[in-house]
Amino acid sequence: MMKDYLVKALACNEHVRIYICSSTRMVEEARKRFDLWPTSAAALGRVLTVGSMMGSMLKTAQEQITIRINGGGQIGTILVDAYSDGHVRGFVSDPHIMLQYNDTGKLAVGAAVGKDGYLEVVKDMNMKENWSGTVALQSGEIGDDFAYYFTASEQTPSAVSVGVLVDTDNSILSAGGMIIQMLPDAEEEDFVKVEQIVANLKHMSTMIQEYESLEDILRDLFDDVRILTGQDIEFRCKCDRATMKRVLTTLPKEDRQQMIEEDHGCEITCNFCGEKYQFSEEELQELERFIETHAK
Repeated sequence: MMKDYLVKALACNEHVRIYICSSTRMVEEARKRFDLWPTSAAALGRVLTVGSMMGSMLKTAQEQITIRINGGGQIGTILVDAYSDGHVRGFVSDPHIMLQYNDTGKLAVGAAVGKDGYLEVVKDMNMKENWSGTVALQSGEIGDDFAYYFTASEQTPSAVSVGVLVDTDNSILSAGGMIIQMLPDAEEEDFVKVEQIVANLKHMSTMIQEYESLEDILRDLFDDVRILTGQDIEFRCKCDRATMKRVLTTLPKEDRQQMIEEDHGCEITCNFCGEKYQFSEEELQELERFIETHAK
């Protein structure tokens, strides 16, 4: 199995920029953490995959991207955070969606996500105000929607291919994605070349299975590809016990008192990764004393 990593490259006389990644283990990690059913796994997996590539577009380690998709479908909202270090995290409102297209038997990601809604990207660039771009969903299939986002919101003509293949036991067989972007100095022949490549492109999940490396895929697709950089990617959350303790301090005092007097402790689950944090009655009492002391 190809390892999880990402590669950046240039092609077509360096008029075309490419991001490509293998994300099988990353999507499988999300599936196991949230007990994702196939269509939910495919939908979240596609957004995690694109998110990892968008994270690599960030300039500094302090920046992050948040992707939010809601098309009015059964699956609800998909939310993904991506960082420049290759770490991504995310979740979907309803993890238990299994929906197929009757005519092909393929997972009905577009139908589950819906297209009566939006794709929003917020970039936190460590400045006073975040940058955000929002576009209407085109199909809910994720790849088409991100291609439209890059073209309409970032004025960068792009093709996006992303796929997640789910096995009969619900585990992830393969996952990966590719973003092909036309740079400002691209000429008509470059557009024609890329259109031909995209028209004949195999499913990403198929190529991830068939090839030994992302570099091999790129060399087969482009005559003059130049590999720039590569990095590992993985599903990793930034939550920790200290963060969850801070969450407790934001709750109303009566809620914390109920946890102490009636529940004798509490458990907090991180939405982004499913990690559970337990706090004993004694820890909650100590936290309450800390809050009261610092409130004076």
